[in-house]
Amino acid sequence: MPIHVDIVSTEGEIFSGDADMVFAPGRMGEIGIAPRHAPLLTTLKPGSVRVQTGDTEKVFYVTGGVLEIQPHLVTVLADSALHADQLDEAEALTARERAREVLEGRHGPIDLVRAQAELVEAEARYRASQQLKGHRD
Repeated sequence: MPIHVDIVSTEGEIFSGDADMVFAPGRMGEIGIAPRHAPLLTTLKPGSVRVQTGDTEKVFYVTGGVLEIQPHLVTVLADSALHADQLDEAEALTARERAREVLEGRHGPIDLVRAQAELVEAEARYRASQQLKGHRD
């Protein structure tokens, strides 16, 4: 029996469908979710949500949010989400470099917490674009 998956963000519904397995970037590490998983509520960090059905895998990028797991339902309430094929690798690399420069203080005084959060998000976006690149080849 599959598990139903809903991925939504402030922009609207990103995905709704059944899956055999779901992987999400939980705050404490990646979470693997199969049907009949124990109920769980946790926050998400920036990264890839992978939805597997049979031999296919759909990849989505989230900037964070909340993950709710019920035995037959997974709900991702993302701060922001994209289909992984909407990620631009060059743009992600540029954002990562810009975030590193800000952290190094090259652009004047910095808000350290904000700069670190921007670097984490940029790194996750770049890794997600790299992961997708592996699926394309």
